[in-house]
Amino acid sequence: MKKNNYRKISILKTAADFAAYCDTLDIPIKFDATMQTDAKAPLAESYKLRSKTIGNRWAILPMEGWDCTPEGAPSELTERRWLRFGISGAKLLFGCEAAAVMPEGRSNTRQMMMNETTVDAIGALRQKMVDLHAAKFSTADDLYVGLQLTHSGRYSHPHDDKILESRTAYAHPLLDKKFGNDQHNVVTDEEITGIIAHFITAAKLSYQAGFDFVDIKHAHGYLGHELLSAVDRPGSYGGSFANRTRFFREIVAGIKREVPELDIAVRLSLFDFFPFEKGEGNIGQPMAFEGEYRYAFGGDGTGLGYDLSETVKFIELARSLGIEMICTTVGSPYYNPHIQRPAYYPVSDGYLPPEDPLLGVARQIKCVGEIKRRFPDVAFIGSGYTYLQEWLPNVAQYAVANGMTDFVGIGRMVLSYPEICTDSLTGKTLDRRHICRTFGDCTTAPRNGLISGCYPLDEHYKQLTEALLLKQLKSKK
Repeated sequence: MKKNNYRKISILKTAADFAAYCDTLDIPIKFDATMQTDAKAPLAESYKLRSKTIGNRWAILPMEGWDCTPEGAPSELTERRWLRFGISGAKLLFGCEAAAVMPEGRSNTRQMMMNETTVDAIGALRQKMVDLHAAKFSTADDLYVGLQLTHSGRYSHPHDDKILESRTAYAHPLLDKKFGNDQHNVVTDEEITGIIAHFITAAKLSYQAGFDFVDIKHAHGYLGHELLSAVDRPGSYGGSFANRTRFFREIVAGIKREVPELDIAVRLSLFDFFPFEKGEGNIGQPMAFEGEYRYAFGGDGTGLGYDLSETVKFIELARSLGIEMICTTVGSPYYNPHIQRPAYYPVSDGYLPPEDPLLGVARQIKCVGEIKRRFPDVAFIGSGYTYLQEWLPNVAQYAVANGMTDFVGIGRMVLSYPEICTDSLTGKTLDRRHICRTFGDCTTAPRNGLISGCYPLDEHYKQLTEALLLKQLKSKK
């Protein structure tokens, strides 16, 4: 695969260098050149959510693991990752892990799954993580911990990681072609009713396991998110906005009925774009489509821009249901990763970014800021910051201080450098050896049947047999 011509963040050594590069490309990313480390520092500020005080503005984003047992319980590698979340210093652990609510909805055969068989092991790991956090930071009273509940829908691999067993929300004119789906993959209304019941059961078990909240995932093209764009679907779960949000509303109603003590949050793709594919020179390009593109929730009809009208309606709905926290993201890692998680290096089955990745970062920050201004009383977690690398804390501090987001979430970055949260809060110089450079191995590995992890920068993963296998796989691309 050819290389791109964008400047690497790692060579922008000074604040002036970073600012000048952003100005050259007319990229509207603002940041503080100096980090505050006193008690009034924006990132150190606590946040009051209902009766809970969250100790600072760093959040760990929910990630999809590929290292649980075949039954969906945590393994030693899962435990290692969660314990690193605990020592990161972040006070909001938004989701910890993407946990499937039923076997048919697993994205891979080693994904975590919340059920009667796994609940005790997951609960024990949550407690161990909280205890470790309390030991390091003197208290866990200001720690807020959730579990993400999900059904992978179109991207389900319940039996074999190489065999897609999609359950789609509707017949999609582009994604069906891209992923080889047909009408038989579309879930029926009766099936959706059953899936909703699994979400409610998983939420009850999550409360039993000690979690403060559950995240009902509506992002990244998974089933909940795909239903939001099911404008052509007949029946009770498609067509009108009321029908397209019925899945969400019925899950929330069921959780409130069965376990009212449990808080509910949502991870939401604020907008979506066209699916992309490899074009000339392996550079990403939108799939060909004629006319208005109606299948992007939060899209403007062009496939390449956003209109937040329905996004605003969804957040108004969520707020009316008592939901006060939304973790933001955009698009999907499966069909337009350059807008969802900007990166310099593409994953093995991906494409070169068609824009400087900093533009993708700026787009997300801008969009979240627009939404935050509309809903000052809702707690928002911003995503897409990892590509900023050395400048991540500086941009994060500015965004929080200026009301553009309430929390800054990190995902890939925490795999290689969990201490970045504490280091930024205490004024310690960042450890450049462990800053995520968006190499993509944490995604390339599982897409080739290996466990996910930071093979380039985490010494533990460097020593695994999988590291050599991954290197061999990449050399053949």
